[in-house]
Amino acid sequence: MAILANAQTRLLVQGLGRMGQLHARLSAEYGGQVVGGVHPGRGGQTLAGLPVFETAAEAAAATGANASVIFVPPPGAADAILEAADAGLALVVCITEGVPAADMARVKRALRGGGTRLVGPNCPGVVTPGQCRIGIMPAQITRPGPVGVVSRSGTLTYEAVDQLSRLGIGQSTCLGIGGDPIIGTSFVEALALFQADPETRAVVMIGEIGGAAEEQAAQFVREHMTKPVAAFIAGAGAPPGKRMGHAGAIIAGGRGRAADKIAALRAAGAAISPTPAEIGATLAAHAGFPSPPS
Repeated sequence: MAILANAQTRLLVQGLGRMGQLHARLSAEYGGQVVGGVHPGRGGQTLAGLPVFETAAEAAAATGANASVIFVPPPGAADAILEAADAGLALVVCITEGVPAADMARVKRALRGGGTRLVGPNCPGVVTPGQCRIGIMPAQITRPGPVGVVSRSGTLTYEAVDQLSRLGIGQSTCLGIGGDPIIGTSFVEALALFQADPETRAVVMIGEIGGAAEEQAAQFVREHMTKPVAAFIAGAGAPPGKRMGHAGAIIAGGRGRAADKIAALRAAGAAISPTPAEIGATLAAHAGFPSPPS
């Protein structure tokens, strides 16, 4: 079974502005079950072909939704996440960039021990090729297969997936976990899901400077992963104290350097891609996939 999302996922879209409506349509066109929207003040209307509800609880009760994707602006994104969790949704994917860290700390405390898994914020979402698209990923570059992809960077997620597909290597699930300092699903949690998934044979992991998530992932790889892992760490040339792209991508207090992350992953047995252009080839060689015909 694919992790997180599959053909049975029934998706709500929270925040049906232009971006929410666009990606609701794209996800439905991909073949996913997009069953409704949530937009306060517009309940009872139809937007992007979807029935609109005032609250996530109303929408879940009326549609049988079990997942949500959030396109709510930063000041309201945390409350939208908690509203979805209170409605009993199993999966919540928050695309919103710029959610205040204090708000995310509140969300993390509230979700601890509950039945809702959060992906994001500031992430591109989840695609299970051929089954379900949640978020903003260009699903047309994916193809079904046995490689899981997990990344802090949205753009590099697309790059890795495109490389794999061009090599004839499909993906089980493509997951962007987000680049903020406080996020819902960590590398360790994603790797554990891929390790338990019988449809995943190998994993691509894309990290970046800042924090210690990659070192924690390296420890998990060393102690628990039996499947090949290929990794790339972005930001090797970043100077200390300069934030590079994501809010969490900053070397501070001597922590978060690319060299330390690479060393930890290499010591754990992961193959390291030297450049973004070689992620697919590194995974193919490390996992023993045959070379595509010339």
